[in-house]
Amino acid sequence: MDKISKKIEMINKRLKILKSKFNRLGIDGYVVPKNDEYFAEYSQKDRLKIISNFSGSAGYAVILKNKNYLFVDGRYTIQAQIESGKNYKIEKLSNIINCKFFKNLTLGIDPKIFTLQQINRYFLKRNSIKIINYNLIDQIFDNYPGNTKAFYSIEKKVVGESHNTKIDKVSKILRKKNADYLFVSAPENVAWLLNIRGHDYPNSPLPNCRLLISKKKKIFFISEFSKLKNLIDENKIKVNQVINPNDLSVLFKSLKKGSIITDNKTCSIFHRKIIDKKFKILNKDDPIYLLKSIKNKNEINHMISSHIFDGVALTKFLYWIKVKNNKKISEVNAQNKLEKFRKMNKEYLFPSFNTIAGAGENGAIVHYRASRMKTKVINKKDIFLCDSGGQYKYGTTDVTRTLCFNKPQKYIRNIFTKVLKGHIAVATSNLKTHYNGKLIDIRARKYLKESGLDYDHGTGHGVGFFSNVHEGPQAISKFNTIKFREGMVLSNEPGYYKKGKFGIRIENLVYVKKYKKKLFFENLTLAPIDKDLINFELLNKQEKNYLFNYHLNVYSKLSNYLNKNEKKWLSSFL
Repeated sequence: MDKISKKIEMINKRLKILKSKFNRLGIDGYVVPKNDEYFAEYSQKDRLKIISNFSGSAGYAVILKNKNYLFVDGRYTIQAQIESGKNYKIEKLSNIINCKFFKNLTLGIDPKIFTLQQINRYFLKRNSIKIINYNLIDQIFDNYPGNTKAFYSIEKKVVGESHNTKIDKVSKILRKKNADYLFVSAPENVAWLLNIRGHDYPNSPLPNCRLLISKKKKIFFISEFSKLKNLIDENKIKVNQVINPNDLSVLFKSLKKGSIITDNKTCSIFHRKIIDKKFKILNKDDPIYLLKSIKNKNEINHMISSHIFDGVALTKFLYWIKVKNNKKISEVNAQNKLEKFRKMNKEYLFPSFNTIAGAGENGAIVHYRASRMKTKVINKKDIFLCDSGGQYKYGTTDVTRTLCFNKPQKYIRNIFTKVLKGHIAVATSNLKTHYNGKLIDIRARKYLKESGLDYDHGTGHGVGFFSNVHEGPQAISKFNTIKFREGMVLSNEPGYYKKGKFGIRIENLVYVKKYKKKLFFENLTLAPIDKDLINFELLNKQEKNYLFNYHLNVYSKLSNYLNKNEKKWLSSFL
Protein backbone atom coordinates (compact mmCIF):
# COMPACT_ATOMS: atom_id res chain seq x y z
CA MET A 1 0.00 0.00 0.00
CA ASP A 2 1.46 3.40 -0.98
CA LYS A 3 1.67 6.36 1.42
CA ILE A 4 -1.31 8.20 -0.10
CA SER A 5 -3.54 5.12 0.24
CA LYS A 6 -2.38 4.71 3.85
CA LYS A 7 -3.36 8.32 4.61
CA ILE A 8 -6.81 7.84 3.06
CA GLU A 9 -7.32 4.65 5.09
CA MET A 10 -6.17 6.40 8.30
CA ILE A 11 -8.61 9.29 7.76
CA ASN A 12 -11.41 6.79 7.07
CA LYS A 13 -10.69 5.03 10.38
CA ARG A 14 -10.73 8.32 12.29
CA LEU A 15 -14.01 9.36 10.64
CA LYS A 16 -15.56 6.01 11.54
CA ILE A 17 -14.54 6.37 15.21
CA LEU A 18 -15.85 9.95 15.29
CA LYS A 19 -19.22 9.03 13.78
CA SER A 20 -19.66 6.15 16.21
CA LYS A 21 -20.06 8.76 18.98
CA PHE A 22 -22.88 10.73 17.32
CA ASN A 23 -25.93 8.74 18.47
CA ARG A 24 -24.78 8.60 22.10
CA LEU A 25 -24.24 12.39 22.08
CA GLY A 26 -27.53 13.12 20.30
CA ILE A 27 -25.93 14.90 17.34
CA ASP A 28 -26.27 14.56 13.57
CA GLY A 29 -22.80 15.88 12.84
CA TYR A 30 -19.65 17.50 14.21
CA VAL A 31 -17.90 20.68 13.11
CA VAL A 32 -14.10 20.99 13.08
CA PRO A 33 -12.50 24.40 12.41
CA LYS A 34 -8.88 25.06 11.47
CA ASN A 35 -8.15 27.21 14.52
CA ASP A 36 -7.15 26.01 17.97
CA GLU A 37 -8.16 27.36 21.42
CA TYR A 38 -6.09 30.49 20.80
CA PHE A 39 -7.53 31.01 17.30
CA ALA A 40 -4.03 30.94 15.84
CA GLU A 41 -3.42 30.67 12.12
CA TYR A 42 -0.52 28.25 12.40
CA SER A 43 -1.31 26.00 15.32
CA GLN A 44 0.40 22.97 16.80
CA LYS A 45 -3.07 21.47 17.29
CA ASP A 46 -4.22 21.08 13.69
CA ARG A 47 -7.40 19.12 14.31
CA LEU A 48 -8.73 19.85 10.82
CA LYS A 49 -5.74 18.12 9.25
CA ILE A 50 -6.04 15.19 11.68
CA ILE A 51 -9.59 14.46 10.53
CA SER A 52 -9.38 15.52 6.86
CA ASN A 53 -5.69 15.58 5.77
CA PHE A 54 -6.26 19.19 4.60
CA SER A 55 -3.19 21.30 5.46
CA GLY A 56 -4.34 24.79 4.41
CA SER A 57 -4.55 27.68 6.87
CA ALA A 58 -8.35 28.15 6.82
CA GLY A 59 -11.42 25.94 6.55
CA TYR A 60 -14.18 23.97 8.27
CA ALA A 61 -15.06 20.28 8.16
CA VAL A 62 -18.70 19.39 8.72
CA ILE A 63 -18.87 15.64 9.31
CA LEU A 64 -22.34 14.09 9.11
CA LYS A 65 -23.44 10.51 9.60
CA ASN A 66 -23.47 9.72 5.89
CA LYS A 67 -21.46 12.53 4.27
CA ASN A 68 -18.50 14.77 4.94
CA TYR A 69 -18.05 18.37 3.73
CA LEU A 70 -14.90 20.49 3.68
CA PHE A 71 -15.46 24.22 3.19
CA VAL A 72 -12.46 26.27 2.03
CA ASP A 73 -11.89 29.65 0.39
CA GLY A 74 -10.65 30.25 -3.15
CA ARG A 75 -6.99 29.86 -2.21
CA TYR A 76 -7.48 26.21 -1.34
CA THR A 77 -10.07 24.63 -3.62
CA ILE A 78 -7.51 22.74 -5.73
CA GLN A 79 -5.37 21.82 -2.72
CA ALA A 80 -8.36 20.57 -0.72
CA GLN A 81 -9.48 18.37 -3.63
CA ILE A 82 -6.02 16.80 -3.83
CA GLU A 83 -5.53 16.32 -0.08
CA SER A 84 -9.06 15.49 1.09
CA GLY A 85 -11.25 14.84 -1.95
CA LYS A 86 -11.32 11.08 -1.41
CA ASN A 87 -13.07 11.54 1.94
CA TYR A 88 -14.86 14.87 1.60
CA LYS A 89 -17.03 16.86 -0.75
CA ILE A 90 -15.13 20.11 -1.27
CA GLU A 91 -17.19 23.31 -1.23
CA LYS A 92 -16.48 27.03 -1.28
CA LEU A 93 -16.51 28.61 2.15
CA SER A 94 -19.26 31.03 1.09
CA ASN A 95 -21.59 28.04 0.54
CA ILE A 96 -21.59 27.24 4.24
CA ILE A 97 -23.90 30.22 4.92
CA ASN A 98 -27.54 29.12 4.59
CA CYS A 99 -26.10 25.83 3.45
CA LYS A 100 -28.34 23.76 1.19
CA PHE A 101 -26.28 20.63 1.86
CA PHE A 102 -27.36 20.22 5.47
CA LYS A 103 -30.25 21.80 7.36
CA ASN A 104 -32.45 21.19 10.41
CA LEU A 105 -29.65 19.19 11.99
CA THR A 106 -28.05 19.19 15.42
CA LEU A 107 -24.33 19.90 15.03
CA GLY A 108 -21.91 19.29 17.86
CA ILE A 109 -19.11 21.76 18.64
CA ASP A 110 -16.30 22.24 21.15
CA PRO A 111 -17.04 25.65 22.74
CA LYS A 112 -13.34 26.39 23.34
CA ILE A 113 -12.56 26.60 19.61
CA PHE A 114 -15.57 28.56 18.34
CA THR A 115 -16.56 32.18 18.75
CA LEU A 116 -20.14 33.38 18.83
CA GLN A 117 -19.39 35.24 15.60
CA GLN A 118 -18.41 32.00 13.84
CA ILE A 119 -21.50 30.15 15.04
CA ASN A 120 -23.92 32.95 14.15
CA ARG A 121 -22.41 33.46 10.72
CA TYR A 122 -22.08 29.87 9.55
CA PHE A 123 -24.18 27.42 11.51
CA LEU A 124 -27.23 28.86 13.28
CA LYS A 125 -29.28 29.84 10.24
CA ARG A 126 -30.69 26.38 9.58
CA ASN A 127 -29.28 24.18 12.33
CA SER A 128 -29.19 23.83 16.09
CA ILE A 129 -25.90 23.69 17.94
CA LYS A 130 -25.08 21.32 20.79
CA ILE A 131 -22.20 22.22 23.09
CA ILE A 132 -19.91 19.27 23.86
CA ASN A 133 -17.50 20.22 26.62
CA TYR A 134 -14.61 18.15 25.36
CA ASN A 135 -13.06 17.77 21.93
CA LEU A 136 -14.00 14.67 19.98
CA ILE A 137 -10.93 14.85 17.73
CA ASP A 138 -8.66 14.86 20.80
CA GLN A 139 -10.28 11.60 21.89
CA ILE A 140 -9.13 10.06 18.61
CA PHE A 141 -5.71 11.73 18.42
CA ASP A 142 -3.85 13.51 21.22
CA ASN A 143 -0.20 13.27 20.16
CA TYR A 144 0.24 17.00 19.52
CA PRO A 145 3.66 18.68 19.67
CA GLY A 146 4.27 20.35 23.03
CA ASN A 147 6.53 23.16 24.17
CA THR A 148 7.82 23.99 27.63
CA LYS A 149 10.12 26.91 26.78
CA ALA A 150 9.57 30.06 28.83
CA PHE A 151 8.28 33.36 27.46
CA TYR A 152 10.82 36.17 27.09
CA SER A 153 10.88 39.97 26.87
CA ILE A 154 11.96 42.21 24.01
CA GLU A 155 13.92 45.29 25.01
CA LYS A 156 12.40 48.75 24.74
CA LYS A 157 15.19 49.86 22.37
CA VAL A 158 13.95 47.21 19.92
CA VAL A 159 10.20 47.86 20.09
CA GLY A 160 10.51 51.60 20.72
CA GLU A 161 7.94 51.77 23.50
CA SER A 162 7.68 50.40 27.05
CA HIS A 163 4.91 48.04 28.08
CA ASN A 164 3.81 50.58 30.70
CA THR A 165 3.20 53.19 27.99
CA LYS A 166 1.17 50.67 26.02
CA ILE A 167 -0.90 49.81 29.11
CA ASP A 168 -1.57 53.54 29.55
CA LYS A 169 -2.91 53.70 25.97
CA VAL A 170 -5.25 50.77 26.52
CA SER A 171 -6.45 52.23 29.81
CA LYS A 172 -7.38 55.50 28.08
CA ILE A 173 -9.32 53.60 25.40
CA LEU A 174 -11.26 51.65 28.05
CA ARG A 175 -12.24 54.85 29.85
CA LYS A 176 -13.28 56.43 26.56
CA LYS A 177 -15.45 53.41 25.71
CA ASN A 178 -16.94 53.27 29.24
CA ALA A 179 -15.51 49.79 29.74
CA ASP A 180 -14.15 48.52 33.04
CA TYR A 181 -12.11 45.67 31.56
CA LEU A 182 -10.62 44.28 28.37
CA PHE A 183 -10.24 40.51 27.98
CA VAL A 184 -7.27 40.07 25.65
CA SER A 185 -7.87 36.62 24.18
CA ALA A 186 -5.40 36.80 21.23
CA PRO A 187 -1.79 35.86 22.14
CA GLU A 188 -0.43 38.26 19.50
CA ASN A 189 -2.08 41.16 21.34
CA VAL A 190 -0.75 40.10 24.73
CA ALA A 191 2.70 39.84 23.13
CA TRP A 192 2.44 43.39 21.79
CA LEU A 193 1.06 44.87 25.01
CA LEU A 194 3.74 43.44 27.33
CA ASN A 195 6.63 43.37 24.80
CA ILE A 196 7.01 39.62 25.16
CA ARG A 197 7.38 36.67 22.81
CA GLY A 198 7.36 32.88 23.12
CA HIS A 199 7.97 29.55 21.43
CA ASP A 200 4.48 28.07 21.13
CA TYR A 201 4.04 28.28 17.36
CA PRO A 202 6.09 26.85 14.49
CA ASN A 203 6.15 30.07 12.44
CA SER A 204 5.41 32.90 14.86
CA PRO A 205 7.34 33.88 18.02
CA LEU A 206 4.15 34.12 20.07
CA PRO A 207 3.34 33.04 23.64
CA ASN A 208 0.18 31.01 24.32
CA CYS A 209 -1.47 33.20 26.94
CA ARG A 210 -4.36 35.57 27.60
CA LEU A 211 -4.70 38.69 29.72
CA LEU A 212 -7.28 40.72 31.58
CA ILE A 213 -6.63 44.45 32.00
CA SER A 214 -8.76 46.97 33.89
CA LYS A 215 -9.28 50.64 33.12
CA LYS A 216 -7.22 51.29 36.28
CA LYS A 217 -4.30 49.45 34.61
CA LYS A 218 -4.48 46.37 36.78
CA ILE A 219 -3.53 43.24 34.85
CA PHE A 220 -4.01 39.49 35.30
CA PHE A 221 -1.81 37.20 33.22
CA ILE A 222 -3.58 33.97 32.22
CA SER A 223 -1.04 31.25 31.49
CA GLU A 224 0.74 28.17 32.76
CA PHE A 225 3.01 29.32 35.60
CA SER A 226 5.92 27.23 34.31
CA LYS A 227 6.39 29.53 31.31
CA LEU A 228 6.64 32.77 33.29
CA LYS A 229 9.99 32.44 35.09
CA ASN A 230 11.75 35.06 32.91
CA LEU A 231 8.91 37.58 33.21
CA ILE A 232 8.67 37.15 37.00
CA ASP A 233 12.44 37.47 37.40
CA GLU A 234 12.31 40.73 35.43
CA ASN A 235 9.41 41.92 37.61
CA LYS A 236 7.26 42.37 34.50
CA ILE A 237 4.70 40.00 36.01
CA LYS A 238 4.11 39.48 39.73
CA VAL A 239 3.22 36.07 41.11
CA ASN A 240 -0.15 37.29 42.41
CA GLN A 241 -1.06 38.45 38.89
CA VAL A 242 -0.75 34.97 37.39
CA ILE A 243 -3.95 33.03 36.79
CA ASN A 244 -4.00 29.39 35.73
CA PRO A 245 -6.23 28.98 32.63
CA ASN A 246 -8.36 26.47 34.56
CA ASP A 247 -9.07 29.09 37.26
CA LEU A 248 -10.48 31.78 34.98
CA SER A 249 -13.99 31.50 36.42
CA VAL A 250 -12.55 32.01 39.92
CA LEU A 251 -10.85 35.21 38.74
CA PHE A 252 -14.02 36.70 37.28
CA LYS A 253 -16.02 35.83 40.41
CA SER A 254 -13.50 37.78 42.50
CA LEU A 255 -13.86 40.99 40.46
CA LYS A 256 -16.38 43.78 40.86
CA LYS A 257 -19.26 43.79 38.39
CA GLY A 258 -18.90 46.02 35.36
CA SER A 259 -18.64 46.12 31.59
CA ILE A 260 -16.00 44.25 29.63
CA ILE A 261 -14.78 44.29 26.02
CA THR A 262 -14.34 40.85 24.49
CA ASP A 263 -12.93 40.35 21.02
CA ASN A 264 -15.38 38.98 18.45
CA LYS A 265 -12.66 37.07 16.59
CA THR A 266 -10.83 35.28 19.42
CA CYS A 267 -13.04 35.12 22.53
CA SER A 268 -14.46 31.60 22.58
CA ILE A 269 -18.02 30.66 23.48
CA PHE A 270 -16.52 28.86 26.50
CA HIS A 271 -14.87 32.03 27.84
CA ARG A 272 -17.81 34.22 26.89
CA LYS A 273 -20.13 32.04 28.98
CA ILE A 274 -17.89 32.45 32.04
CA ILE A 275 -17.69 36.24 31.56
CA ASP A 276 -21.40 36.64 30.82
CA LYS A 277 -22.40 35.33 34.25
CA LYS A 278 -21.25 38.52 35.94
CA PHE A 279 -20.30 41.20 33.39
CA LYS A 280 -21.96 43.27 30.72
CA ILE A 281 -20.22 42.23 27.52
CA LEU A 282 -19.40 44.93 24.98
CA ASN A 283 -19.09 43.17 21.63
CA LYS A 284 -16.24 45.01 20.01
CA ASP A 285 -12.91 44.31 18.38
CA ASP A 286 -9.95 44.25 20.69
CA PRO A 287 -8.51 47.82 20.32
CA ILE A 288 -4.98 46.40 20.51
CA TYR A 289 -5.29 45.15 16.91
CA LEU A 290 -5.31 48.71 15.59
CA LEU A 291 -2.64 49.94 18.03
CA LYS A 292 -0.40 47.03 17.04
CA SER A 293 -0.86 47.59 13.31
CA ILE A 294 0.75 51.04 13.48
CA LYS A 295 4.48 50.39 13.72
CA ASN A 296 6.73 53.04 15.26
CA LYS A 297 10.08 54.16 13.82
CA ASN A 298 12.08 51.56 15.76
CA GLU A 299 9.88 48.73 14.49
CA ILE A 300 9.99 50.00 10.89
CA ASN A 301 13.78 50.37 11.02
CA HIS A 302 14.14 46.79 12.26
CA MET A 303 11.83 45.58 9.50
CA ILE A 304 13.89 47.48 6.92
CA SER A 305 17.04 45.73 8.21
CA SER A 306 15.33 42.34 8.16
CA HIS A 307 14.30 42.86 4.56
CA ILE A 308 17.89 43.63 3.58
CA PHE A 309 18.95 40.34 5.20
CA ASP A 310 16.10 38.54 3.47
CA GLY A 311 16.73 40.27 0.14
CA VAL A 312 20.33 39.07 0.12
CA ALA A 313 19.25 35.47 0.77
CA LEU A 314 16.50 35.58 -1.85
CA THR A 315 18.67 37.25 -4.50
CA LYS A 316 21.41 34.66 -3.98
CA PHE A 317 18.75 31.97 -4.37
CA LEU A 318 17.28 33.52 -7.52
CA TYR A 319 20.74 33.73 -9.11
CA TRP A 320 21.46 30.14 -8.10
CA ILE A 321 18.24 28.70 -9.52
CA LYS A 322 18.12 30.88 -12.66
CA VAL A 323 21.79 30.99 -13.67
CA LYS A 324 24.25 28.95 -11.62
CA ASN A 325 22.44 25.67 -11.14
CA ASN A 326 22.71 23.24 -14.07
CA LYS A 327 21.38 20.14 -12.34
CA LYS A 328 17.80 18.94 -12.23
CA ILE A 329 16.29 19.97 -8.94
CA SER A 330 12.96 19.32 -7.27
CA GLU A 331 10.63 21.75 -5.54
CA VAL A 332 11.85 20.45 -2.18
CA ASN A 333 15.49 20.90 -3.24
CA ALA A 334 14.69 24.51 -4.16
CA GLN A 335 12.95 25.39 -0.89
CA ASN A 336 15.73 23.73 1.13
CA LYS A 337 18.35 25.72 -0.77
CA LEU A 338 16.50 28.97 -0.06
CA GLU A 339 16.38 28.06 3.62
CA LYS A 340 20.17 27.50 3.57
CA PHE A 341 20.71 30.97 2.14
CA ARG A 342 18.53 32.46 4.90
CA LYS A 343 20.38 30.54 7.59
CA MET A 344 23.64 32.19 6.48
CA ASN A 345 22.47 35.27 8.40
CA LYS A 346 22.85 35.00 12.18
CA GLU A 347 19.71 37.12 12.72
CA TYR A 348 17.51 34.54 10.97
CA LEU A 349 15.42 32.34 13.27
CA PHE A 350 12.89 30.28 11.30
CA PRO A 351 10.35 30.53 8.41
CA SER A 352 7.36 32.83 8.91
CA PHE A 353 5.26 30.16 7.14
CA ASN A 354 5.93 26.95 5.23
CA THR A 355 7.53 27.81 1.89
CA ILE A 356 5.35 27.49 -1.21
CA ALA A 357 7.52 26.20 -4.06
CA GLY A 358 5.31 25.19 -6.98
CA ALA A 359 6.49 24.31 -10.48
CA GLY A 360 4.17 24.15 -13.48
CA GLU A 361 0.69 22.99 -12.50
CA ASN A 362 1.63 23.04 -8.80
CA GLY A 363 2.08 26.81 -9.01
CA ALA A 364 -1.65 27.07 -9.72
CA ILE A 365 -2.35 25.67 -6.23
CA VAL A 366 -2.26 28.97 -4.34
CA HIS A 367 -0.93 27.54 -1.07
CA TYR A 368 0.81 24.44 -2.41
CA ARG A 369 3.19 22.56 -0.12
CA ALA A 370 5.90 20.34 -1.55
CA SER A 371 7.21 17.50 0.62
CA ARG A 372 9.61 14.59 0.27
CA MET A 373 6.64 12.36 -0.54
CA LYS A 374 5.11 14.88 -2.93
CA THR A 375 7.56 16.89 -4.99
CA LYS A 376 8.01 17.67 -8.68
CA VAL A 377 11.28 17.95 -10.57
CA ILE A 378 11.41 21.48 -11.98
CA ASN A 379 11.34 21.36 -15.77
CA LYS A 380 13.01 24.06 -17.85
CA LYS A 381 9.63 24.80 -19.44
CA ASP A 382 7.90 25.22 -16.07
CA ILE A 383 6.83 28.52 -14.56
CA PHE A 384 8.08 28.36 -10.97
CA LEU A 385 6.31 30.19 -8.13
CA CYS A 386 8.14 30.60 -4.81
CA ASP A 387 6.39 32.25 -1.85
CA SER A 388 8.44 32.32 1.36
CA GLY A 389 9.30 34.37 4.41
CA GLY A 390 11.38 34.50 7.52
CA GLN A 391 11.34 35.54 11.16
CA TYR A 392 14.43 37.57 11.99
CA LYS A 393 15.67 39.40 15.06
CA TYR A 394 13.68 41.57 14.65
CA GLY A 395 11.30 41.51 11.74
CA THR A 396 8.92 39.38 9.70
CA THR A 397 9.22 38.94 5.92
CA ASP A 398 6.97 37.53 3.19
CA VAL A 399 7.88 37.60 -0.51
CA THR A 400 6.80 35.86 -3.72
CA ARG A 401 8.69 35.67 -6.98
CA THR A 402 7.66 33.88 -10.17
CA LEU A 403 10.42 32.60 -12.46
CA CYS A 404 10.92 31.07 -15.88
CA PHE A 405 13.92 29.10 -17.16
CA ASN A 406 13.24 29.26 -20.89
CA LYS A 407 11.50 31.96 -22.90
CA PRO A 408 7.80 31.44 -22.10
CA GLN A 409 4.90 31.72 -24.51
CA LYS A 410 3.73 35.25 -25.23
CA TYR A 411 0.32 34.78 -23.60
CA ILE A 412 2.05 33.81 -20.33
CA ARG A 413 4.32 36.87 -20.52
CA ASN A 414 1.26 39.03 -21.19
CA ILE A 415 -0.52 37.67 -18.12
CA PHE A 416 2.59 38.10 -15.96
CA THR A 417 2.90 41.68 -17.19
CA LYS A 418 -0.72 42.43 -16.32
CA VAL A 419 -0.12 41.06 -12.82
CA LEU A 420 2.98 43.29 -12.67
CA LYS A 421 0.98 46.32 -13.81
CA GLY A 422 -1.48 45.65 -10.98
CA HIS A 423 1.40 45.26 -8.53
CA ILE A 424 2.87 48.60 -9.65
CA ALA A 425 -0.57 50.25 -9.49
CA VAL A 426 -0.84 49.21 -5.82
CA ALA A 427 2.70 50.36 -4.99
CA THR A 428 2.18 53.79 -6.56
CA SER A 429 -1.32 54.42 -5.22
CA ASN A 430 -2.29 57.89 -4.06
CA LEU A 431 -3.27 57.17 -0.46
CA LYS A 432 -5.17 60.43 -0.21
CA THR A 433 -7.76 59.24 -2.71
CA HIS A 434 -7.22 55.49 -2.30
CA TYR A 435 -7.16 55.45 1.47
CA ASN A 436 -8.24 51.87 2.17
CA GLY A 437 -7.76 48.35 0.87
CA LYS A 438 -11.13 48.13 -0.88
CA LEU A 439 -10.27 51.08 -3.12
CA ILE A 440 -6.77 49.81 -3.92
CA ASP A 441 -7.88 46.24 -4.62
CA ILE A 442 -9.72 47.55 -7.70
CA ARG A 443 -6.46 48.99 -9.05
CA ALA A 444 -4.65 45.68 -8.55
CA ARG A 445 -7.18 43.70 -10.62
CA LYS A 446 -7.83 46.28 -13.34
CA TYR A 447 -5.45 45.03 -16.04
CA LEU A 448 -6.30 41.36 -15.55
CA LYS A 449 -10.03 42.11 -15.67
CA GLU A 450 -9.61 43.92 -18.99
CA SER A 451 -8.76 40.45 -20.36
CA GLY A 452 -11.51 38.69 -18.38
CA LEU A 453 -9.00 37.34 -15.82
CA ASP A 454 -8.91 37.55 -12.02
CA TYR A 455 -7.60 35.82 -8.88
CA ASP A 456 -9.57 34.32 -6.03
CA HIS A 457 -7.71 35.78 -3.04
CA GLY A 458 -7.11 39.17 -1.47
CA THR A 459 -4.44 41.47 -2.87
CA GLY A 460 -2.71 42.07 0.45
CA HIS A 461 -2.72 41.34 4.17
CA GLY A 462 -1.34 43.16 7.17
CA VAL A 463 1.99 41.93 8.55
CA GLY A 464 3.17 41.91 12.16
CA PHE A 465 6.41 43.13 13.70
CA PHE A 466 8.31 40.00 14.71
CA SER A 467 4.90 38.39 15.05
CA ASN A 468 2.27 36.84 12.79
CA VAL A 469 2.96 37.11 9.07
CA HIS A 470 -0.78 37.76 8.67
CA GLU A 471 -2.40 40.33 10.94
CA GLY A 472 -5.27 42.81 10.85
CA PRO A 473 -7.21 44.91 10.83
CA GLN A 474 -5.80 46.41 7.60
CA ALA A 475 -5.77 44.49 4.33
CA ILE A 476 -6.06 45.06 0.58
CA SER A 477 -9.20 43.22 -0.44
CA LYS A 478 -12.64 43.67 -1.95
CA PHE A 479 -14.15 44.25 1.48
CA ASN A 480 -11.60 45.92 3.78
CA THR A 481 -12.39 49.55 4.63
CA ILE A 482 -9.81 50.18 7.38
CA LYS A 483 -8.14 53.51 6.67
CA PHE A 484 -4.39 53.33 6.08
CA ARG A 485 -2.23 54.99 8.72
CA GLU A 486 1.45 55.82 8.92
CA GLY A 487 3.43 52.77 10.00
CA MET A 488 1.05 50.08 8.76
CA VAL A 489 2.72 47.18 6.92
CA LEU A 490 0.94 45.26 4.16
CA SER A 491 1.66 42.79 1.39
CA ASN A 492 1.13 43.69 -2.27
CA GLU A 493 0.50 40.40 -4.08
CA PRO A 494 -1.78 40.21 -7.11
CA GLY A 495 -1.61 36.97 -9.11
CA TYR A 496 -3.18 34.67 -11.65
CA TYR A 497 -3.60 30.87 -11.62
CA LYS A 498 -4.42 28.61 -14.55
CA LYS A 499 -5.48 25.24 -13.20
CA GLY A 500 -3.26 22.40 -14.33
CA LYS A 501 -0.81 24.78 -16.04
CA PHE A 502 0.90 27.51 -13.99
CA GLY A 503 0.64 30.10 -11.24
CA ILE A 504 1.85 33.70 -11.18
CA ARG A 505 2.20 35.96 -8.14
CA ILE A 506 4.39 38.99 -7.42
CA GLU A 507 4.56 39.92 -3.75
CA ASN A 508 6.40 42.68 -1.93
CA LEU A 509 5.81 44.00 1.57
CA VAL A 510 5.23 47.74 1.81
CA TYR A 511 4.76 50.15 4.68
CA VAL A 512 2.81 53.39 4.87
CA LYS A 513 5.34 56.22 5.01
CA LYS A 514 4.71 59.91 5.69
CA TYR A 515 6.71 62.70 4.09
CA LYS A 516 5.66 66.35 4.10
CA LYS A 517 2.20 65.38 5.37
CA LYS A 518 1.73 62.99 2.43
CA LEU A 519 1.16 59.26 2.90
CA PHE A 520 2.48 56.73 0.38
CA PHE A 521 3.64 53.12 0.14
CA GLU A 522 7.36 52.43 0.49
CA ASN A 523 8.72 49.02 -0.50
CA LEU A 524 10.32 46.87 2.17
CA THR A 525 11.02 43.82 -0.02
CA LEU A 526 14.28 43.85 -1.97
CA ALA A 527 14.55 41.20 -4.69
CA PRO A 528 14.61 41.36 -8.50
CA ILE A 529 11.48 40.68 -10.56
CA ASP A 530 12.10 38.24 -13.43
CA LYS A 531 12.47 40.36 -16.58
CA ASP A 532 12.26 37.28 -18.82
CA LEU A 533 8.55 37.06 -17.98
CA ILE A 534 7.77 40.69 -18.86
CA ASN A 535 6.34 41.90 -22.16
CA PHE A 536 7.74 45.43 -22.00
CA GLU A 537 5.44 46.53 -24.85
CA LEU A 538 2.55 46.40 -22.37
CA LEU A 539 4.25 48.74 -19.87
CA ASN A 540 3.85 52.50 -20.10
CA LYS A 541 6.66 54.96 -19.39
CA GLN A 542 5.74 55.44 -15.72
CA GLU A 543 5.66 51.66 -15.13
CA LYS A 544 9.05 51.20 -16.83
CA ASN A 545 10.48 54.00 -14.69
CA TYR A 546 9.05 52.39 -11.55
CA LEU A 547 10.63 49.04 -12.45
CA PHE A 548 14.03 50.64 -13.17
CA ASN A 549 13.99 52.62 -9.92
CA TYR A 550 12.89 49.57 -7.94
CA HIS A 551 15.77 47.49 -9.30
CA LEU A 552 18.18 50.38 -8.78
CA ASN A 553 17.15 50.46 -5.12
CA VAL A 554 17.55 46.67 -4.85
CA TYR A 555 21.04 46.88 -6.35
CA SER A 556 22.14 49.79 -4.16
CA LYS A 557 20.94 48.08 -0.96
CA LEU A 558 22.13 44.51 -1.68
CA SER A 559 25.15 44.61 -3.99
CA ASN A 560 27.72 44.97 -1.18
CA TYR A 561 26.58 41.61 0.22
CA LEU A 562 26.81 39.68 -3.07
CA ASN A 563 29.74 37.98 -4.76
CA LYS A 564 31.10 39.16 -8.11
CA ASN A 565 28.89 36.95 -10.28
CA GLU A 566 25.73 37.62 -8.27
CA LYS A 567 26.39 41.35 -8.41
CA LYS A 568 26.94 41.29 -12.18
CA TRP A 569 23.71 39.35 -12.68
CA LEU A 570 21.74 41.75 -10.48
CA SER A 571 23.14 44.73 -12.44
CA SER A 572 21.53 43.28 -15.60
CA PHE A 573 18.12 44.29 -14.23
CA LEU A 574 19.06 47.98 -14.59
